[in-house]
Amino acid sequence: MTEGTEAGPARFVALLRGINVGGHRKVPMADLRAVLTELGYGAPRTHLQSGNAVFTAAPGADPRALGQELAAALERRFGFAVDTLVLSAEQLRATVRRCPYDTDGLDPAKLLVLFLDRTPDPAALDRLDPGRYAPDTFRAGEREVFAYFPDGMGRSKLGDALVGALKGHLATGRNWRTVQKLLELAAEEPD
Repeated sequence: MTEGTEAGPARFVALLRGINVGGHRKVPMADLRAVLTELGYGAPRTHLQSGNAVFTAAPGADPRALGQELAAALERRFGFAVDTLVLSAEQLRATVRRCPYDTDGLDPAKLLVLFLDRTPDPAALDRLDPGRYAPDTFRAGEREVFAYFPDGMGRSKLGDALVGALKGHLATGRNWRTVQKLLELAAEEPD
């Protein structure tokens, strides 16, 4: 990890994919906070059991490098690979600003943000016929895809279609309520 500067530590958000689902790939949140602390990151906080953490690191630290370091530490600790995306607080704020949906009128549990490790391939997404998935809709962002499921995700075919179109990407989804909570946590002053 890089040394801090006079500006103080910067806030980052870690998103872990596919843990604590159906009793498999268990990563207790207390252990996630401990791993972050052992790596020298400050003020770790977690949200829910699905692998959301906010922490501090040196200003200017590379989120991709932080994600790789955290993923390696989690694999050493738990014995299995954990796909890990890290965003700076500013990257998360920018994602929220890019949301193409009017979030004031939407159920936040039905708006999903798929966070990606890189820009989605427009051609792969263009192959998805939006009419086939109506009333569900999606819009690509810079390193995310926003999807709205007005009737819920349970029976929607759009989720599987997006997974297919994003094959080869490291992707992990969070509903809008969780995104808003992570934004709030990332804005808090560290203890």
